[in-house]
Amino acid sequence: MTRMLGLAVLALLAAGCATDSSVKQEISPLADRITNMERQTAAMDSKIADLSKKVDAQNADIQALRNSVADSNAAAAKAQQAAADAQSAAARAETAAAKAAKAFELKQMKGAK
Repeated sequence: MTRMLGLAVLALLAAGCATDSSVKQEISPLADRITNMERQTAAMDSKIADLSKKVDAQNADIQALRNSVADSNAAAAKAQQAAADAQSAAARAETAAAKAAKAFELKQMKGAK
């Protein structure tokens, strides 16, 4: 009886144990899927790094454009001020010319008498 019980236990243990080849057969598809997912993750990381570089470059371009616009606005303000100064100088010159013409006329009148 003990012998029969021993054989029954041995048969159960032998039937319940997995062999290396059966484990490999079960794990192989999972290992392949994991490898594919790792490749996809690496490709996505590479794409994200490329996009990040592009975003950084675009941000630098935008900042350069903002600086250029600011410089242009400053130059426009200076040009407007210069135009206002020139207009003021022209008005003063016209006033001085009118005074000079009037003085010349008065001198002419005094000299004619």
